[in-house]
Amino acid sequence: SGAGIRPTVSALLADEGVLAFWKGLPFAYGRELSYTSIKLGAYAPVRDAMEPLSEYLPPFAVKFLAGAATGGVGSVVGNPFDVMKTLAQTNKDRTVGLGQLVTNMLRDAGVAGFYRGVGANVGRACVLNATKMGVYDMAKGYVTEATGWSRKDVRTAASSSFVAGFFMTCTVSPFDNIRTRLMNQPTDAKLYEGLADCFVKTVKSDGVASLWRGFVPIWARFAPQATLQLLTIEALYGHFGFRSI
Repeated sequence: SGAGIRPTVSALLADEGVLAFWKGLPFAYGRELSYTSIKLGAYAPVRDAMEPLSEYLPPFAVKFLAGAATGGVGSVVGNPFDVMKTLAQTNKDRTVGLGQLVTNMLRDAGVAGFYRGVGANVGRACVLNATKMGVYDMAKGYVTEATGWSRKDVRTAASSSFVAGFFMTCTVSPFDNIRTRLMNQPTDAKLYEGLADCFVKTVKSDGVASLWRGFVPIWARFAPQATLQLLTIEALYGHFGFRSI
């Protein structure tokens, strides 16, 4: 809509109540269990498997490649949950339940409907995870040099996660906006022909700056989320014998 954070929150509370902030939660859980498990859990093994590429590429490039690979695969697996989560969150009709949303999608668009926006989603996931894991990995090196903290120190992980969250927002916001438009198309209509068409129409109608619309709330979500996820995955890596990020 282009409205700021305060008008958007006020309108949502007035129209749909406080529970509207948790719309689509079951689909969000499904997305995290599939997409996030793959993009984070597989990063260290894939990065280590790509280690021979360090002979030909800078170390940061190998880390970005590992992040992009695991993020891309995870996004394909989690795309159906993403589509349904987006539809649930933007649905203003209180009478339409989650089961009905799935039924409507199957009836109007078939199984292919669950893969709406998959191109934008894969692009977003590759950029997001490459930025997240690559910047986090590199930031830990700078933090340890500047502070003397070890790479396994919680303070190192927390500060590096915050830095990664900011850069994730910078690189991912355009993909987030395009992906949301593609996934939010009515189940019985097609407003865009694909990623490129949606991008062109968005820029023509709202300008280039609209690709970063919602920057602050996106960052407000990414920063704590990245911190919690990366602290958790570091603990799991250590427990199962993988090398720390």
